[in-house]
Amino acid sequence: MQKIWLGIAAALRRGLVMGSLGVVAGCASHYKKMIQPPHITEVTPVQKALLDLPPPHHRIAVAVYNFADLTGQYKDTANVQSLSRAVTQGGTSLLIKALDEAGNRRWFTVLERNRLNDILKERQIVEQMRKIYRDETKVDPSVLPPLMHAGILIEGGITGYDTNVETGGIGAEYLGINAHTQYVKNTVYVNLRAVSIRSGEVLAAINTDKQILSYQIQGSIFRYVELDKLLQAEAGTTYNEPTQIAVQDAIDKAVLTLVVKGSELGLWHFADRKTERKYVSDYLAQEYGPNPTANEESPRRPLTRNAVMTPVTYPVQKSSAPTVSGQQSPPRMLPGEQPLG
Repeated sequence: MQKIWLGIAAALRRGLVMGSLGVVAGCASHYKKMIQPPHITEVTPVQKALLDLPPPHHRIAVAVYNFADLTGQYKDTANVQSLSRAVTQGGTSLLIKALDEAGNRRWFTVLERNRLNDILKERQIVEQMRKIYRDETKVDPSVLPPLMHAGILIEGGITGYDTNVETGGIGAEYLGINAHTQYVKNTVYVNLRAVSIRSGEVLAAINTDKQILSYQIQGSIFRYVELDKLLQAEAGTTYNEPTQIAVQDAIDKAVLTLVVKGSELGLWHFADRKTERKYVSDYLAQEYGPNPTANEESPRRPLTRNAVMTPVTYPVQKSSAPTVSGQQSPPRMLPGEQPLG
């Protein structure tokens, strides 16, 4: 009789093991279905607002050299030294994309300066090839024209990343059944400045921040359903808002605000002045509240006039007449400095 009971117990153990393996295999199959192919990043509400900006009076040429992570912080990991940065190191690329998309590519002509050496090297290759194979001492300007100039330099960076700005949660337990949820809020900060190429004056400066939410929901049960039968189970989920998307939203908001702030300061203007006034009014309400003071509504304008005017360099004409000193006349320029159309 004892052998029979031992055989039954062994069979139950084998059944339990096989059943557990079946559950694990089923979960693995379910997780495989969760794997998604690559897709285009969805447009966020802030990005859509940037794309939907009304057109300007004319496009503005801007240059971006660098938009760095200035926080100096590493990822917060428990009991482990991490060499990964807390925020993205691709801020320059995100800023260039945001400027390029402002008003659906109507506001800014963005000039590549972050990888300027790559452009200059490629131009040197063109010069050398034409010198070798065409015996040209100077490259024809129609083949390799002068690089475009910018009137405005966009500076700034990711200036701060605060962790555990706000934490909290709630939970309950009763007779071995419990459920709880926890959340953590971090904050990333961005600074953006428009600087005049002509004078070096900081024309406008913007600060934005974006909260990053992480939360966890978990429940479990641990109780005896009968004298010798124990029920134990648990389930939960965790969500971490992508830091990359949060930084992108903060930069997009900074560019959107810079456009409106520049309009308020008279640096540039919307094509429709009535629309411009509405955007400025909404901006003042966001920054100062529903009733801004007269001083807040009328900031002092920059000293640099016509800051967005862009110099244009023309190649020397071969027919240029010599001056009195025998020197060739300087390259022809547009009167003063001209904006890009």
